[in-house]
Amino acid sequence: MANVELKSAVKRFGDITVVHGIDLTLDSGEFVVFVGPSGCGKSTLLRMIAGLEDLSDGQVHIADRDVTSLPAVDRGIAMVFQSYALYPHMTVAQNMGFGLRMNGVDKKTVNEKVMRAAKTLQLDALLDRKPANMSGGQRQRVAIGRAIVRDPDVFLFDEPLSNLDAELRVEMRLQIARLHKELSATMIYVTHDQVEAMTMADKIVVLRDGLVEQVGSPLELYHHPQNLFVAGFIGSPRMNLMQATLQEGSATSARVELHGNVSVTIPVNAENATPGSSVTVGVRPEDLGKDGGGISLPMQVDVAERLGGSTYLYGQCAGLDNFVVQRPGLESTEGGQTVQVQITEADCHVFGSDGKVFPRLTNAGKPG
Repeated sequence: MANVELKSAVKRFGDITVVHGIDLTLDSGEFVVFVGPSGCGKSTLLRMIAGLEDLSDGQVHIADRDVTSLPAVDRGIAMVFQSYALYPHMTVAQNMGFGLRMNGVDKKTVNEKVMRAAKTLQLDALLDRKPANMSGGQRQRVAIGRAIVRDPDVFLFDEPLSNLDAELRVEMRLQIARLHKELSATMIYVTHDQVEAMTMADKIVVLRDGLVEQVGSPLELYHHPQNLFVAGFIGSPRMNLMQATLQEGSATSARVELHGNVSVTIPVNAENATPGSSVTVGVRPEDLGKDGGGISLPMQVDVAERLGGSTYLYGQCAGLDNFVVQRPGLESTEGGQTVQVQITEADCHVFGSDGKVFPRLTNAGKPG
């Protein structure tokens, strides 16, 4: 296990800066996920840690060593890519042990490490099979096994599941999560899929335009986003974000006016906010109750999605066209109907015109 630290890390391509002076500390043994939209710099940042991209400025430390000027082979890392990159003429065992053999490791040690990794990944019955006769998930496990046999300080994963179908992605998520617990290794994982980030990570780093928007546990980011971007990006379906006007702000509350002249008082610290300014009120789909408490708003339902264990209602509410409500179990509501949506003030987030959240005074029973 090893810690990883980025100190004022910058990456430029000509006159274009794609990573802007990132400072980040990742603890030994953590499973850290870099997440963000396409082009946010997450893969570039991973490649800078790996030594596949040179830093324009700043430093990279792995296991308390300054590795900024070291080549990838000397950094104590192993990387798993989106492409399996397996040799088609080699068996599973030969693919997994190839790197060790090229480094002069003796045959007995190679075989021992390959067998140990194969058992961990449930590949021990497939060691004589070639890639053409394997599924996508099995091939990706071989690629992961090739990384395991190197006994690296840090595992780096660059969108390793994006080539798999939905069912295989779920299976491989579980495999990688189990692998992390078994090896207790430091792992850094890049994805654009925030569901992968939420289900796998100890710590999530949310990136946008080469900058870190927020770092924290999955539940911390979900229940306590620091800005509008994180609030809208983390969560599936995303948080409902309603435009509003701040009527009055204090150290204990913000009184805002929603679409339709609906006034609501939310327990946040808004003492520095300007009355009359535009704000955004956010609430998660699952926090929208059907009966009792809070304020009631009419929702014009367009579509009802019934998933068995829950139902999602999509439509217009509070001036928002893509409003989403999650209700447990089966819901009889059909498209074209109007339902009442209950909003509890303590479940609401308020974001100022600068996109930053007003600090909440209560966690409303939310973990994280």
